[in-house]
Amino acid sequence: MLKEFKEFINRGSVIDLAVGIIIGGAFTAIVTSLVNDVVMPVISMIIGGFDFSALKITIPAYAEGIEPATINYGNFIQAVINFLLIGFVIFIMVRTLNKMRERAERLAKKKEDEKVEEAKAIEEDQTALLKDIRDLLKKQAKK
Repeated sequence: MLKEFKEFINRGSVIDLAVGIIIGGAFTAIVTSLVNDVVMPVISMIIGGFDFSALKITIPAYAEGIEPATINYGNFIQAVINFLLIGFVIFIMVRTLNKMRERAERLAKKKEDEKVEEAKAIEEDQTALLKDIRDLLKKQAKK
């Protein structure tokens, strides 16, 4: 059983998954900070500093000495807003990275095409030079 476990852990997919989870956790912290510390203050300023998390419904206590219960629907609204904002920020980041990658690929292809064209031109020049040499050698052989 220990041998099987060792083989399971040493598989690339398990290690890749672990690395992905760790990096995902770190990335989550970055995106959460971006939303909470950069985006949310701007949105809060736009909507007049309104805090959804303060919204709640209080259910009166059914007996004395018992605290009234609250339904904190504002927290739910705030969580949905945070989810949408985080999703939007990730979408923008991925979209930007994809555009940058596409641009880099286009530039690399353009450079490769230029190198191919340059190689063709050099080959054509060499071919023309070799033909000239051949023709000169034929003329000299006739004399």
